Amino acid sequence: MAYFCLPKVVRIAMITHESSLENFSEQLEFVLSQYTSHGLKSSAFDHVILGGLGGSGIGASIAKSWMFDKANLPIVAINDYDLPAFVGQRSLVILNSYSGNTEETLNLFQQAKAAKASIVCMASGGELKEQCQQEGIPCYAIPDGYQPRMTIGFGLSYLLLMLGELFDQDHRSALEDIKNDFPQKRDRQKDSAQQIFKFFSSQLGKKFVILADRYYAEVAVRFAQQLNENAKLEAFVQIIPEANHNVLESYTDKLDTNFIMLYSEQNQRVAARFDFLISHLEMENNKVLPLVVPDYDVYSIFDIIYRLDWVSVYMANELGAPLMEVPIITNLKEFLSNLEIIEGEE
Repeated sequence: MAYFCLPKVVRIAMITHESSLENFSEQLEFVLSQYTSHGLKSSAFDHVILGGLGGSGIGASIAKSWMFDKANLPIVAINDYDLPAFVGQRSLVILNSYSGNTEETLNLFQQAKAAKASIVCMASGGELKEQCQQEGIPCYAIPDGYQPRMTIGFGLSYLLLMLGELFDQDHRSALEDIKNDFPQKRDRQKDSAQQIFKFFSSQLGKKFVILADRYYAEVAVRFAQQLNENAKLEAFVQIIPEANHNVLESYTDKLDTNFIMLYSEQNQRVAARFDFLISHLEMENNKVLPLVVPDYDVYSIFDIIYRLDWVSVYMANELGAPLMEVPIITNLKEFLSNLEIIEGEE
């Protein structure tokens, strides 16, 4: 397998959340112009592993969800230190670490090498890119200068092209449509994001619970993560119908919670469950916002991600949250780094 990692794109200053969203289509344009065939086919593998953490990992979960009924092999998304025991020579492992230095992803890389799996990576630099160069492992380049959580346009687009090629499916045309349409739709998308923000503006201090169907579950997780990191708000996700068999019993009286219902109309029985839940919560005077996305396709996935990213930015700015900073995550990384030094000294 040939090494085809593109040269690192150097940027002078960190790109803000607002500018990354204003110029979101540039991420898809970059991927579409730079993507090079990996030359792999599904017949060579028994399964596919998608690995990554945080902003570099959520694209894997979304891609896995999209491929649920389209792939003829199992696809597993891993956001941890270890690969499953079944990984071996007939495994394809695709890893994404925007910084190239995510310790969990580097551990997955080493395990994949030890298992003699086929590996493809994405990174803007760091140790992962260096090891790919040394080992001759394919590594798709991502421009640096972004916050990792704002690079989903790169990571998800690459994954859709890679998986599309692997399973003989065309995702390029959908990505081309998004790239061309989003700059013209941006004002409308921002307006709808403002409406969602205003709906909750009177009680932003409360936690958010996003209830989603299977189709938009991982998009809901993405929004919760953006509320966590950008606005520093508590946000949690529950999946319907499973949550109807347990969590539903905790929805009594008026709760200290903002509810968002994010679902499609792909399964009418599931949609009916949302109708019941919305009625039940509103009857107790809870704040409930239904977000129904009739279609489930690549365009709709990117569209709702984009709008909800703006919502998280509006909420962060209203609360005065430091959008560009994640001090507790930074402290954790420093703690783990110091822990490694202590362990090494022992």
